[in-house]
Amino acid sequence: MQLFYTPDITPSQSHCQLSEEESKHAIRVLRMVAGDALQLIDGKGGFYEAVVQDPHPKRTLLQITAQQQEYQKRNHYLHIAIAPTKNIERTEWFLEKATEIGIDEITLIICQRSERKEANIERLNKIITSAIKQSVKAYHPVLNKALAFNQFVNTKFEGQKFIAHCEEGEKFNLRDVLQPRGKSLILIGPEGDFSPTEIDRALQNGYKAITLGTSRLRTETAALEACFEVNFLNR
Repeated sequence: MQLFYTPDITPSQSHCQLSEEESKHAIRVLRMVAGDALQLIDGKGGFYEAVVQDPHPKRTLLQITAQQQEYQKRNHYLHIAIAPTKNIERTEWFLEKATEIGIDEITLIICQRSERKEANIERLNKIITSAIKQSVKAYHPVLNKALAFNQFVNTKFEGQKFIAHCEEGEKFNLRDVLQPRGKSLILIGPEGDFSPTEIDRALQNGYKAITLGTSRLRTETAALEACFEVNFLNR
């Protein structure tokens, strides 16, 4: 059954309207007609079943037939702060795959060794939206605007905080230190890794150093590995 994203829908509604973009896809591309059944997600945990009532290519009207709130709600909260890659397509790939696996929040951080200082947040959000539809997830991960590393590590976070880096020093495996069913935040650095100064700053702000294995991973691969490990440890 076809799935559509309707972020403005509320549980009390008996009818709703698809956006112009989703209406065009439903009517022009999928050739849906009155009476056709479809499914909706609102990005806030709501999963709905509906039927087409008025198949308009710009404002398709739907009748809600069933709903479920907190659909497949996860038992933990994962926030990954990642330096955007020089080749933005690699960051896009991470966002897509992490959304499919399970993530709640992403922040782009600008580090001393970052080769990219900005990113198109609107485009990245569209990739996330496409990924939640593909993987049938009712929660839309939050994508925050880019922040400087020092500004971000000074931000308050109620949960466990980790920094993954390749420098020498004491580091832990996630499986040994992660507290399941809680909130966790993991920092992933740029292609040249975090600088020693940044690592020290993070440790001084309550972050714990972790290793993601013996291989030297690309930024996006390290971030996805961290995402997978946290999800696996919370099964």
